[in-house]
Amino acid sequence: MKKSLFNVLLWCVIVAASTTSCNKTSRSTDQYDALSAHIDTTAKPGNDFFQYANGRWFKQNPIPASEQSNGIFQLIQDTINAQVRKICETSAGIQEEKGSAKQKIGDMFFTGMDSTQLNQKGISDLKGDFAAIDKIMDLNGIVREAAYIHTVSSAPLFNLYIAQDDRISSKYQVYISQGGLSLPDRTFYFDTDAKAKVIRQKFVVHLENMYKIMGYTPAGAKLAAGKLMAMETDIAFTSRKREDTRDPLTNYHKMSFAKLASLTPDLDWKLFMNEAGLTKVDSVVVGQPEFLTALNGYLKKYTIDDWKNYLKYHLINGVAANMDDKTYQEDFNFYTSTLRGVKVPKPRWKRVVEETDGSLGELIGQVYVKEYLPKGTKEKLVEIGKAIKAVFAERIKALDWMSATTKEKALKKLQAVIMKVGYPDKWKDLSAMQIDRSSYVKNVMNANKWGFNYMIHKLGKPVDRMEWDMQPQTYNAYYNPSNNEIVIPGCNIIVPGYEGKMADDALLYSIIGATFGHEITHGFDDQGCKYNESGNLSNWWTKEDLEKFNAKTKMIVNQFNDYVAVDSLHINGSLTQGENIADLGGVIMGYEAFKKTKQYKDKELIAGLNPSQRYFLGYALAWMLNMRPEAMANQIKSNEHAPAKWRVLGPLSNMPEFYATFGIKQGDAMWRPENQRVKIW
Repeated sequence: MKKSLFNVLLWCVIVAASTTSCNKTSRSTDQYDALSAHIDTTAKPGNDFFQYANGRWFKQNPIPASEQSNGIFQLIQDTINAQVRKICETSAGIQEEKGSAKQKIGDMFFTGMDSTQLNQKGISDLKGDFAAIDKIMDLNGIVREAAYIHTVSSAPLFNLYIAQDDRISSKYQVYISQGGLSLPDRTFYFDTDAKAKVIRQKFVVHLENMYKIMGYTPAGAKLAAGKLMAMETDIAFTSRKREDTRDPLTNYHKMSFAKLASLTPDLDWKLFMNEAGLTKVDSVVVGQPEFLTALNGYLKKYTIDDWKNYLKYHLINGVAANMDDKTYQEDFNFYTSTLRGVKVPKPRWKRVVEETDGSLGELIGQVYVKEYLPKGTKEKLVEIGKAIKAVFAERIKALDWMSATTKEKALKKLQAVIMKVGYPDKWKDLSAMQIDRSSYVKNVMNANKWGFNYMIHKLGKPVDRMEWDMQPQTYNAYYNPSNNEIVIPGCNIIVPGYEGKMADDALLYSIIGATFGHEITHGFDDQGCKYNESGNLSNWWTKEDLEKFNAKTKMIVNQFNDYVAVDSLHINGSLTQGENIADLGGVIMGYEAFKKTKQYKDKELIAGLNPSQRYFLGYALAWMLNMRPEAMANQIKSNEHAPAKWRVLGPLSNMPEFYATFGIKQGDAMWRPENQRVKIW
């Protein structure tokens, strides 16, 4: 995951970091330098490089009341939001041809901004769905309604999706996995610390409030809330720990439709699939078979009325953020304020822009590319990507722990990596999506339905390896093991503080280069290493090499297990190991590629910083993020990414080049004995 364009006011204070290198050239500039301007000289780089690199910015930019964090991602998103807002407002202000991209964008935005209509409607747009649930008489009715909710709102009971078969990447396959929970992770139902208990108490109160909004009496709301909490606690109990769902081998159980039916005799899968629009399913991949067996028991343990209440909540919960102020505020109070510590909601325009971009991002992206993406974006990204790929090949060839046999296969996989950068050559066709000015929540549900239908209609068709799962205005990136591809959206090209011009290579390679390195390394992390060059689950390792690799990944698990992030809450090294491996690979590959540039070879001095100092400070800038403790605790329990601070401290504390650049020595908090420094790729 990475960053992109934003306009940020930099300080007039420039702090020159000390350097003892003999620089051949020095670049003078009258402009502020983001790296030197952010340095907190009260922090020691060897103790907390994250604070040293970013601390001045943190001190002058506290977290806004409407945000769970502040830093580079918020600043970048603010710029993207402003650009998307302009696209939305322009589209909403003109009568566009029905069915056109701008008509859909404009109508979605208009209905979201019409607070008067939203508050007049309340939850009336869902009353027909609630009435349908009220009419349910048996389990088949529960199954039928659950399938409908999957298409328009959320995913009750379990998760279902269509993706490439992990063992046959040329074929789409139906996947079913554990799910059906309203809290972020199973741990929230069982942790015994004081904060977890408070969250559970407030969750039940939230449930009561939501049932009251749906028209329940206070007594009925209390009863329904208590039952839903009991049901989901049961579901959570038989769910695997999040870290145990990471292994693609132990979470791959392909079976016939008949075998699936035998796991849950009280859940009519044929009925569910037909209602969902999947009429030709002959096999499925089940992630956790024991979960489905247990779910079948819960279908009988709880009454039909209990399941009807469960479905009603999951229906409204999936779209509550797009409804009237009362419903939105109740949703915000628990999911954003209680779970993430945010004090006040974002402005309505920002919420609606983000929803419009999320629902119609493919349409907005086409306008964004034409109006906001700098020319030459694809070419520059390809240039950096090729440099990183070449360095990765050099690193593989030089490994002292891997045999020649495995190296050959690793290089074969690396060379096969597809790099998709900038924006897609072919856009998705959203013509079937129905968007008008009658109802915001119905627009959101129609967009959800289009997305679900787009997904299920892949089944039985050839795999489209040119498809993108992100838009060019999405400041992020991903690796897809089934395609053996990395995708870097275009907005990653702009470096903070360098709007309208190209940053120096130290910044380009520390931010963008490390992004390429990170995503490529995902193809060789604890999960990606199980897929071959064609994207199929296949062991291409010798037994000895795999044992050595696993020993190295265990070291990074242990390293991150030792980090205490919030109060006494440790980072989960097992859950985050894939991202930690990728971060380490990314920062190393970026640095090795940077060493080949003219700036590095000339030892060019910029704003008092030598090339290596600029590189490592640039890497810290890429993760400049200050989080509320509630949000950080939530992330640690439910997300495979470590908090930003440790995505800087963890990888850098394994790099001798970082030690040499900033004089890290024994006794410093970041210093690690050489035999404990993780060296993988």
